[in-house]
Amino acid sequence: MPITPTAKIWMNGELVDWDAANIHILTHSLHYGMGVFEGIRAYETSAGPGIFRLTEHIERLHNSARIMMMELPYGVDELVEATKAVVRESGLPSCYIRPIAYYGYGEMGLNTLPCSVDVAIACWPWGAYLGDDAATKGVRMKISSWTRHEHNTMPPASKTTGNYVNSSLAKVEALKAGYDEAIMLNPQGLIAECTGENVFVSRHGKLITPPITSGALEGITQSTVMAIAADHGYEVVIGDLARSDLYIADEMFVCGTAAEVSAVNSVDDREIPCPGPMTATIAEEYSKLVRGEIPKYKEWVELA
Repeated sequence: MPITPTAKIWMNGELVDWDAANIHILTHSLHYGMGVFEGIRAYETSAGPGIFRLTEHIERLHNSARIMMMELPYGVDELVEATKAVVRESGLPSCYIRPIAYYGYGEMGLNTLPCSVDVAIACWPWGAYLGDDAATKGVRMKISSWTRHEHNTMPPASKTTGNYVNSSLAKVEALKAGYDEAIMLNPQGLIAECTGENVFVSRHGKLITPPITSGALEGITQSTVMAIAADHGYEVVIGDLARSDLYIADEMFVCGTAAEVSAVNSVDDREIPCPGPMTATIAEEYSKLVRGEIPKYKEWVELA
């Protein structure tokens, strides 16, 4: 999706003009892919833009950095406030937010220890990642020929910039083949996740989602969906899934900050009932929850 510029981007403690938020061509992370990032959404609420689970996202950014031995120069509270400032400055009622930490200009080579760590936060208007009708009509999926990272190769628990080369290869392969999204298997041949979403499959009345040991990122939207499911009496199991489990699913959806809750109507041209009753209920509740309309979860929506 194209990016629409907003007024300011936060860079290393200062709000700078959008067009002035530049980096040097020899910025370390541009060459070696060592950086960590988050995707966050702010939704329009009656009290102004509400940023969904902001603190948890920034905590995950810090955890990603820790896994990669990257020491962030700003604490969680500082980055939470900086994110709110960027959203306020944009004047947008709702937006997508991208915090990123990366190794800056001044050192080159694989040794990151002498490198400075820079941090930036931007936001812009962004619609439904998998399409406006993804929750109702569903999306077409294919199993990718690309394998999800193994834990001792590129740690999938860290939301690392370089990790997403793997996802981009899978995404483009799927799009060029006429599908909407790709599902990635781990080296053992089990379902890990999509290129940027967690997977949920319904079989025999239970919702099943792969464990983080399978190579899935521990999703904030995933945990939100699990809370909604529990509220509605749906049993959720964290367990392994083979590709054949998807082919015979009673219903299936994927979820993530960008994709929100999106139904799946087929995998490898095997049709899946869409949208299933659990999918429809969870998607509807999620839409309310992120806008602060469910009192039980109002604390998850942090006003800018």
